[in-house]
Amino acid sequence: MEEKLVSLQRKFLWGEGPDKNKIAWIKWNIVCLPKEKGGLGLKDINTFNLALLGKWRWNLFQHDGQLWARVLKSKYGGWRGLDEAPGCNKESLWWRDLKTTFQTSQQGKEFKKGIQWRLGSGDRIKFWEDEWIEGEAPLLTKYPRLFSISRQQNQVIQQMGGYKEEWEWNLSWRRSLFDNEIPMATNFLRDIERKTIQRNRRDEWVWKTDQSGKYTAQSAYNLMRGAEVEGIQDGAFEELWKLKVPIKVAVFAWRLLRDRLPTKVNLHRRQIEVTDRSCPFCGIMEEESGHLFFHCSKILPIWWESSSWLNISGVFPRDPRQHFLQHCFISDGGIRNTRWKCWWLAITWTIWKQRNKIIFSNESLDSNKLIDDASFLLWTWLSNFKKHFSVHFNQWSSNIREGFLY
Repeated sequence: MEEKLVSLQRKFLWGEGPDKNKIAWIKWNIVCLPKEKGGLGLKDINTFNLALLGKWRWNLFQHDGQLWARVLKSKYGGWRGLDEAPGCNKESLWWRDLKTTFQTSQQGKEFKKGIQWRLGSGDRIKFWEDEWIEGEAPLLTKYPRLFSISRQQNQVIQQMGGYKEEWEWNLSWRRSLFDNEIPMATNFLRDIERKTIQRNRRDEWVWKTDQSGKYTAQSAYNLMRGAEVEGIQDGAFEELWKLKVPIKVAVFAWRLLRDRLPTKVNLHRRQIEVTDRSCPFCGIMEEESGHLFFHCSKILPIWWESSSWLNISGVFPRDPRQHFLQHCFISDGGIRNTRWKCWWLAITWTIWKQRNKIIFSNESLDSNKLIDDASFLLWTWLSNFKKHFSVHFNQWSSNIREGFLY
């Protein structure tokens, strides 16, 4: 079912031909990244499903005294049973899937990192196996030699001692400690004695990734996706998604910044037969993104003219992402800077539309009309998305330079 949902998402994004799916231009794991990290912010269905399933594990622990939880405990072992090896065939498919998901997937391992024990009376924490000493590995992992000679394996903390006037540990070993084990045992005792057993309070789980300490599917999803998205913040995409433009234009720009538009060179790289790879504007160079949008002899004068409005001169990068970033910081902040970035989108979008008209409708390039169309496009966006923008189009079009000077 999950695969079918992902397939529907892909088809919706990239389209579907009569005989086969269209090209998926960008990897799906990138599409599912947050927008500011270079994706489209789509939910990764598999990870989100696991985050929803995690609610079952959380509720099994939190409500283990309720009837439904007691039934699952008697039948399958309850929340502890989810970590046990697959049992008999009498387990329901739902329970087996739940166990497999948490035991085998990387996301399942990430899920466990979000849980922190809060020690109470020691009624539910396994002394050796659980990570109940904050910041430390389980005692089983840290002191495997002591675990191997313990008579109290697989017991909860409450069974490892008792109250007289205060809590006292009652540890039992299969043999006496060797001399070389004494320092290890000293560290072991120091570790367990720095925790306080609270007689009248149950052991609890705290969900570390939410301020409330309670489990939420969204925080679990962010945790499980965190390993993939950590440390890849991208300024170009952060700037792009701040702009108030139609979503189809933003997605177009997102693909352009990644150089994943179906230019003739990109189609050829995907083993699509292209008989003529020349630029539809100049007819000389190959049609790749850097040339088509920025360095074609028919297009470059448009960027020069635009830059002259702000008295800016310099060399334009060939890479779409670098070109956009240069455009982002080419002027001062505020309204002018925002409009200037939107102008970049208006120009590139208009260039792409004009390119398609030339290829598919045999039209010709008119540079002046291209600027006029981009100017009208930007004016339309400002009129629709800016509350206090009330400039009439005649005034706007007669001197567009002024639109970037206030």
